[in-house]
Amino acid sequence: MKLKNKNLKITCDGGAATGKTTGAKMIAKKYGLNFLSSGLLYRYSSYLILKYKPKNLTSFLRKKFKRLDYQKLKKINLHTPKISSHSAEIAKKLSVRKILKRYQLMFIKKNLGCVLEGRDASTKICPESDVKFFFECNLDTAARRRYKELKKRGVKINFKSVKKALKLRNISDKKRKYSPLKKHKNAVIVDTKKLNKQAMLKKMIKHVERVLNN
Repeated sequence: MKLKNKNLKITCDGGAATGKTTGAKMIAKKYGLNFLSSGLLYRYSSYLILKYKPKNLTSFLRKKFKRLDYQKLKKINLHTPKISSHSAEIAKKLSVRKILKRYQLMFIKKNLGCVLEGRDASTKICPESDVKFFFECNLDTAARRRYKELKKRGVKINFKSVKKALKLRNISDKKRKYSPLKKHKNAVIVDTKKLNKQAMLKKMIKHVERVLNN
């Protein structure tokens, strides 16, 4: 699809397993925009820290993200329960957030037309985005979604554990001191409890087209 505005920026925020990554990827593909998941950056940070156990965390991550090829992250299994738990903890650290924010801002600068997905994309990273979405659904829906995702990846885990982990993650994200998870005042809510992928995309396109036509 040819864009009237090749500099279109879309941000998608939401809690764990609310469908924001799926929605963000679909809308990016629809309009031919570059996609970046901030959540994947935090997971990669955890992966590196758990693997190398650096003495100086800030210096270590700064070097790693200075030459990071985002596309290579797709080849690493970053969706383990251990990484999920650890990434929630490092997300509370201001020093880590600054390093990852710098990487995200460079991505936006390099890719003028883009979709950024995370928990503070609309509120902190790119508040000037043209279209903002906030994804939400109830805990049971999110837990079932994450449980199926993990089972598909071959992770041995039970539904009760997944639900508990998601609940704790959302509480942690909403109450953390730096860049807590919250809806931007101009964000469009996408409740994925009753929306399938096609309906979700249709709703998102409706709001994007409204901006493009204006």
